[in-house]
Amino acid sequence: MKKKNKIPEGLNKIQWERMERFTEEWGIKSKLKNYIDALNEIEDMTDRYVWLMDLGKKSPIVPDKFKLEEFEVPGCQSQTWLVPHFMYDDKMYFTADSVALISKGMVCLLADIFSNSTRKEIATFEEDALKDLNLDTLLTPGRRNGVYSMLKIIQGYGQRKDQT
Repeated sequence: MKKKNKIPEGLNKIQWERMERFTEEWGIKSKLKNYIDALNEIEDMTDRYVWLMDLGKKSPIVPDKFKLEEFEVPGCQSQTWLVPHFMYDDKMYFTADSVALISKGMVCLLADIFSNSTRKEIATFEEDALKDLNLDTLLTPGRRNGVYSMLKIIQGYGQRKDQT
């Protein structure tokens, strides 16, 4: 019998069940490809930018008690938080938020891609796989650097051995 994970704070039961169902069927690479395909279907760069901001608008808000310096992403142009949730089965789940919609869209996209993955899957993810998101044409250099800071933080959490 599979043990149920506790619902991370900031998500309601329906959001969590949808996320668990979706992530059981999709791994990191599959979820990334899904986002790449979705963005590549949008020809106009402005429309891609709007799509990313809409993703941020539709994503859950992280409760204020998690908007701490320890969860803040350094290197982002605006305040951005990435909160890890360590699950009993060595999987991790992330919640994310930002004061800027474009940053929130990107951090929530990454949080979704890596959520419900094992630490090993997260730690061994190859950064080059993000190239197909075409961030060079979509984001300013400063925002791109913020995205790679987000990725490094996610991978750092994947390498930690002190959480259960």
